[in-house]
Parts: sequence; structure tokens; C-alpha cells
Amino acid sequence: MTQIAAQLFTIRDFTKTREDFVASMAKIRDIGYQAVQVSQIGDIADADVKRICDDNGLTICNTHVSVDDLLRKPDAVIEQHRQWGARHVAIGGMPLENRESEAGFRRFAEVANGIGERLYEAGLTFSYHNHSFEFLRFGARSGLELIFDETDPCFVQAELDTYWIQHGGADPVAWIERMQDRMPVIHLKDMVMLPPPSESPPNKLRGDLRPHQAMAEVGEGNMNFAGILAACQRVGVEWYAVEQDICQRDPFESLAISYRNLRAMGLT
Repeated sequence: MTQIAAQLFTIRDFTKTREDFVASMAKIRDIGYQAVQVSQIGDIADADVKRICDDNGLTICNTHVSVDDLLRKPDAVIEQHRQWGARHVAIGGMPLENRESEAGFRRFAEVANGIGERLYEAGLTFSYHNHSFEFLRFGARSGLELIFDETDPCFVQAELDTYWIQHGGADPVAWIERMQDRMPVIHLKDMVMLPPPSESPPNKLRGDLRPHQAMAEVGEGNMNFAGILAACQRVGVEWYAVEQDICQRDPFESLAISYRNLRAMGLT
């Protein structure tokens, strides 16, 4: 079975209804994916989600779940994942109120440890997905270092996002290696520099227009994916989830480009 999964957040505008979900999973299957990460889909019954994925030969390898759901109704989350056959649970980021201070990061680490312990007891894993705000510095450590230093690796694992690590000024390969045996799923997206919009004002200091960073399909940008994938193999990554929050083209086409490029890089 392939290790490459489509993160459904990429096509969130096409999974709002059961009918859209059926059509979208067929497209995902036709691209070649055999696994998906369920995230931000519409109000579709759990049994229907499982049936539709099964009908298209798609494994639900992991999910994104809200912190509120994990705190208020952990038993329901656990039952949902058992029904789907999905062992890995992740959250897309910490609550806004925790993001601006070291004390907030510490409070979140304590909460995350408790959530992770509950899921661990149920036979599931719990992972934290980063953006770039976690690279705020608090003395000698970044916020992301604080999260993983102050949580139990058994209870809180990593779902690193390659683009956002680079966006935060850190090295994706170094961070992957830091998560040895602590990262069942990784999020893959590339970073490219795009020319400025035509309406952008000139940079008066440089006398030109400034390009800007943007998300790109894996292999279509400037990131070191040979090094990234080699590091993933070394640390025991189980699933490689393609996620592109913002696409410059049809998101299904973006998922297809990333899939083809990953296969060409040797990922199966």
C-alpha cells in the first residue's frame, strides 16, 4: 500500500456535502492516492465517510480534530476513529489564546499531554501540526521546541509541516531528524517565490518590486525534498500527507502534481 495520502483540507471546498464527498473521493482515487487524511469535511455521517472511502479503495490514515472536541467529547472522537480504522489523531494548531506568550505555550503543552494520554490509553496517537508562529523565541528555545520538550513523546507526537517550518526560518530536515520515532505522519508542501502582483507598490529602497513566498506543489518549489524524504525514511515516518492550504490552480490538479512528483522521487 502506498504511503502517500491526500490531506482533504486541500479540497475543503469540495467536501461540504455527501454528494460532493462522493465525487471528490472518486477524483482522489483516480489521481492514484490510496489514503486520505480527513479534515474540515461537511456534516457527513461517520458511517457514510467510511463507506465512501472504502468504495474508492481509500484508507483513512489520520485526521485533524479540534481541541474543543478532544476536550469535551474524547469518547466520541475515539469511537469515530475506531469506526474509520484511523489510528492517528492530530490537531491543526493550538488555540489562539495560547500563542503569544511562553506561559500560554506551557499551558497548551500541559493540555496536550492530557489529551494525548487519553488517546494513548485508547490505542491512538496524538500529534501536533505546526505553522510558523511556533518559532517565536522564548529565550533559548522556540515555542515548538517548548511544546515537544515539555510533553511526553508517548502522548504528544509531531505532524510537522515542511512549508511552515521553512516559513518560520527553521530547517525542515533538522526538525524531522529531531522527531525520531515521534512522527507517524508528515505534511508535505513546497515553497516557491512568485512575482509581486502588478498592483504592488515599488520598493522605494531597492527600486524594484518584491517577490513573495507562496505554497507550491511538492517538487515545484525550492525546498530540499531529496533531503526531506531521506530524513523521513530515517526517522520512521509512516504516512506522507500532501497538503496545500492555498493552490495557484485547481486543487485536484495540485494534488495530482504533488502525487506524480513524489512517485518520481521514489516514494511509493
